[in-house]
Amino acid sequence: MSRINETGPKKDVFSGPDVSNGKIRGVRIKKLVRHCDDRGFFQEILRDDESLLDRFGQLSMSKTFPGVIKAFHYHAHQDDLWFFPSGNAQVVLYDLRKDSATSGVTEKFYMGEDNPTLLLIPRGVAHGYRVLGNLPVVIIYFTTRSYNPADPDEKRIPYNDPDIGFDWETENR
Repeated sequence: MSRINETGPKKDVFSGPDVSNGKIRGVRIKKLVRHCDDRGFFQEILRDDESLLDRFGQLSMSKTFPGVIKAFHYHAHQDDLWFFPSGNAQVVLYDLRKDSATSGVTEKFYMGEDNPTLLLIPRGVAHGYRVLGNLPVVIIYFTTRSYNPADPDEKRIPYNDPDIGFDWETENR
């Protein structure tokens, strides 16, 4: 597996009371707040004044069935912003950027309907997820570039890559 050089924005702090930094450089986590009443709930997901995206490229959605691991891949030119509105997932990030202070660091998140979160994944950070539980998961994700089938900005790494060395088995059974 080759490491890539870090490019893109060097911002380390974004505004907003619910946005925090991950342990991997450039990763941002926004805990989503639900406003509940007897009719249901309202929840903001993304605001333009939070500066989580440098630019808007594309909004996509995918459904993944129980037992599936979708990992790993990374981008050289785009950032991803992930949200799981239904189901639950274990999300794993691995910093591939050679010149990053967190090169080689792995970070794990539990996201989904039980933990509504928005996750910014910077370019050069490998990412993937595993569906948790017996129900499918739906992911909605924003990217900073539109998908170009003639020149896709997506490189794949096997889910069991020995350099990453992540154990996908459930802990604490």
